[in-house]
Order: sequence, then structure tokens, then C-alpha cells
Amino acid sequence: MGYGLAGVPGDATSTVVLVHGAWHGAWCWDHIVDGLADRGVAAEAIDLPGHGEDQGPLGDLHSDAARVRDLLVTQKRPVVLVGHSYGGAVITEAGDHPMVSHLVYLCAMALDAGETCMSAAVGWPGAAEISHDGRPDFGSGMVVSDDGVVNLEPSMAAAALFNRCDPDTTAWAVSRLGPQPLITLQQAPDAVAWRNRPSTYVVCADDQIVHPELQRLMAKRCAGMTVEWESDHSPFFSHKQRLIDLLADLAE
Repeated sequence: MGYGLAGVPGDATSTVVLVHGAWHGAWCWDHIVDGLADRGVAAEAIDLPGHGEDQGPLGDLHSDAARVRDLLVTQKRPVVLVGHSYGGAVITEAGDHPMVSHLVYLCAMALDAGETCMSAAVGWPGAAEISHDGRPDFGSGMVVSDDGVVNLEPSMAAAALFNRCDPDTTAWAVSRLGPQPLITLQQAPDAVAWRNRPSTYVVCADDQIVHPELQRLMAKRCAGMTVEWESDHSPFFSHKQRLIDLLADLAE
């Protein structure tokens, strides 16, 4: 089922479960899983349906959340559940599972009831007044097929997702990106886990997709800690040691 990349059990009291964002797969967490293992923290990175090594069909937000719940059921220790970008919507729905002790939103969509990734991206206060200011026009790099699947144009993906990553990492990551169903960005979560779970929000101040001001607004929703890094949209590459340290501290 594409769970892959399991860290070795260690002395930490919690397991870290890592949920990727749109167009990604469990592969984006490779460095983080390895680094957590070095700290004695068990970690698992999951492929959402149809992503990464998973050969099944693509799903929607609710089937993505169900995949995460299926993994949570197997856990023996409390879980620090991490969502990146769109993965924030997934953990918002799945994170009310009783095994989840803490949520981590990594430049992620901490959606409210009735809110979708698309509505949140354009509807936050001040969105209309903020120009691109040199930010990539990400929408122009989204290629939507007749069956509602979105692929990213490679040069736009490089500029918008990996602007603080080295060229080799960027090229490798862009080559691994896959399709994303448009419907996942148009659905609201069936549950809002951040209302009843402790959480940490990581604001990435050089993010070229999820505007930092939107991230800061979403961070205020979460009843917990907010940290801010001068990171792009991919801190699992550009700020990997900081991310490893943060997750290890939460797990320990």
C-alpha cells in the first residue's frame, strides 16, 4: 500500500507519521525519516492513493484521509501527525483519530469546516490586495486534463516549490512529481482535528505557493506553537535539520 520509509523504533515516546502534499509522494520525506532514525525516533512516510510507489488509482481528499487512518490504526504508540501543504487538509480530517497526540502543519492547509484548499488560497483577508511581487504565477503552470487531473509544468514547479533548494535536489524532485486530482483541492474536510488536538504550525516565509500571510492566519487557528523559518515550500530539503530537530523534540 505504499507506506514505505519506516524509521527504526527508538527511545521516543511517539511515532512520527509524515503525509506529503499535492504532486508529491513519500519520497520527499527520505532525509527526514533517516534523520529521525538517527535520533531514535520511529517515523513512517505514507504514499497517498496513486502517489509515489502506490500503484492504485488516485483518490480524493476523503480517501486520502482514510489511507492515513488505516495507518494510524496499526500504531502502538501515540502519533505526531505531520502534513505538508495539501497534506494539511488530509491531517485535518484524519487527525481526530485517537492515536494522534499532536498535529504539525508544515506550510500546510489547516482548513476549517466548509473550507477547501482552493477557497482558502483565494479567500483569506488581504489576498486581493497582495500582488504577486515577483512570485511565480503558479496557476499558469498547472495543466488540467479533461478527466480533472492536474500536472505541473516542470520549470514552474522548480521555481515555485524548490526555490531554496540546490539544483541537483530540485532536478531530482521535479522528476518525481506526479499528477494530482483537482477534486482534492475542491473538497472540505469532514472533521477539523486542530480544534481538539495540540498542534504546531511551521510558517515558511519564502514559500512561493502558500502565501506566508495565509500561513500566519492559519497558524493562529491552531492551539499550539508557531515557528517561522526563511524556507521555501520544501523545508524537508532546504531546512531538513531544523525539521528533524523539531519533530524529534515533539516525539521525545
